[in-house]
Formats: sequence, structure tokens, C-alpha cells
Amino acid sequence: QVQLVESGGGLVQPGGSLRLSCAASESIFNRYSMGWYRQAPGKQRELVTYSGSFGNTNYTEAVRGRFTISRDNAKNTAFLQMNSLKPEDTAVYYCRSWYRDVWGRGTQVTVSS
Repeated sequence: QVQLVESGGGLVQPGGSLRLSCAASESIFNRYSMGWYRQAPGKQRELVTYSGSFGNTNYTEAVRGRFTISRDNAKNTAFLQMNSLKPEDTAVYYCRSWYRDVWGRGTQVTVSS
């Protein structure tokens, strides 16, 4: 069974940066679409960014220009570079693969001074 494991979350001050990683137990990122989601306390989980199997990407308006999704297919790892972080970015961040709709368990990102 394919597993996804996120890492890289933590506490950062407003304006800071974090880089999240999503490691897959099998080589799936080079063949299937994947995305990063987040869920803030008391809110529904939302799609932050999506990377299609053909390399197309899109971002929710709230993070466009600040976040960047990427993949290292040789390492079966996807990344979410987050810059200019804001308190409203605080959430648990999850990665998801369209391969069998697999989800990771999430990593907490807290943006606070």
C-alpha cells in the first residue's frame, strides 16, 4: 500500500518561509497528479495547490505568488515552498496523490509572532 509522509512543518514568524516535503513509498509522483491541502482549526480542508501529471500547476488565490509546488521524481518526493507566510496560513498541511486517492497524515504549520 502506497504511503505518503509529510515533513517540514513548524512554527515560523510572519514573513518567514518553510519548505514542506511529501515522501512517497513508491514511484507515483512522476505518473499521477498530486496536491497539497490544508485544514485550519474550525474550517474545512481546502486545496492549496495542484500539480498535474503533465506538469501543469494551479494555486488557490490566497497563496498564489507566495507558494510553489514542485516534485523530485527520482526521490519520490514532492515539495511545497512557502514564502511570505501569514498567520492565516496556519493549518495542518496534507499531501494527496490521485493514485488511489492516497493522503498523508499531515504536518502542522503555525505562523505566529
